[in-house]
Amino acid sequence: MKLAERMSRIGVESAFDVLVRARALEAQGRSVIHLEIGEPDFPTPSHIVEAAKQALDEGWTHYGPTQGLPELREAIARHVSETRGIPVGPQHVSVVPGGKPILFFPILALLEPGDEAIYPNPGFPIYESMIRFTGATPVPMPLEESRGFSFDLDLFRRRLTSRTKLVILNSPQNPTGGVIPKADLEALADMLRGRDLIVLSDEIYSRIYYDDAPPASIASFPGMQEQTIILDGFSKTYAMTGWRMGYGVMPTWLVEAVNKLMVNSNSCTASFTQRAGITALEGPQDCVAQMVAEFRRRRDVFCRALNQVPGFRCALPGGAFYAFANIGGTGMDSKQLADLLLYEAGVSCLDGRCFGEFGRGYIRFSYANSEANLMEAAERIQKAAVRWEPVGAR
Repeated sequence: MKLAERMSRIGVESAFDVLVRARALEAQGRSVIHLEIGEPDFPTPSHIVEAAKQALDEGWTHYGPTQGLPELREAIARHVSETRGIPVGPQHVSVVPGGKPILFFPILALLEPGDEAIYPNPGFPIYESMIRFTGATPVPMPLEESRGFSFDLDLFRRRLTSRTKLVILNSPQNPTGGVIPKADLEALADMLRGRDLIVLSDEIYSRIYYDDAPPASIASFPGMQEQTIILDGFSKTYAMTGWRMGYGVMPTWLVEAVNKLMVNSNSCTASFTQRAGITALEGPQDCVAQMVAEFRRRRDVFCRALNQVPGFRCALPGGAFYAFANIGGTGMDSKQLADLLLYEAGVSCLDGRCFGEFGRGYIRFSYANSEANLMEAAERIQKAAVRWEPVGAR
């Protein structure tokens, strides 16, 4: 018996592979600083945990509606309406176990062989994986460091064709930390409005940003809500990665398709975690502000330290919690350098090519770790720099 051919087209998330290798080194007694996994290192806020405990005590341990508890969908609709400035009702909301199902299910429902899907590269690896899985053609859009890791709009226009059925946006972005400027989103909206396609706007880092104004959503521009799926959730904002709870906001005809795929796979999202989700959205938000302030502080000190490493150049990210360092000045291949840092310096990080071919020459570091560990990591990287000769140093 052999696997179906389509399984050859599905990829993985390399961060977990690197984590396994780092854990193996630790099992041998090696000291490793983990800057590979993208999750907040903060505990889930106590009032959210208490809400989950109360829900368990009250018996929220059985099946719930496939689309999500009505009370949570109403809370999400209010939140998205307020933060994106668009009219959203609970009928537009699908609650799912984690953010990835809002990639998996809509892509599965929308794409078929012959279709094209534009996606950011470097970008979250599940985008390309799922596009290929459906038999559609992935069309990478390079993210340019010179543009703050946003698209070249002229190149985007040239890559947009009659076969384009899906455009994936991610802002703030993984792995670069880039934020798409509002003017660029407006230009994209003007190009996409009225076309026979859907925009999947991955806004999972929507609350983790460092400028005064929050990142814009393409769904907020006239005529785009009807063409947009907003992906968001609780994992990053409330340090709830293990709770597995995300949501999508989309036209009702797509909600129906997602419901069918949910019934055939997960049945529903856990009821007691959804009760905690209501508390997360409607309870105190100072926990989010404090976490983002700490991420900002870590960003500043860690990026400053990386920029002092010979051959490194690291732009200051506008959101998320990743430093995407350009290591072209080292003269080393990014995969080779990432392995060197893991096995010789004890710093676990990711080769930029884990996020696509246009990540070549970059290393992603997650600064979701303590300042002490980040400074120790920077010191180890600085010491490892004797292993390479910066380009132009001769």
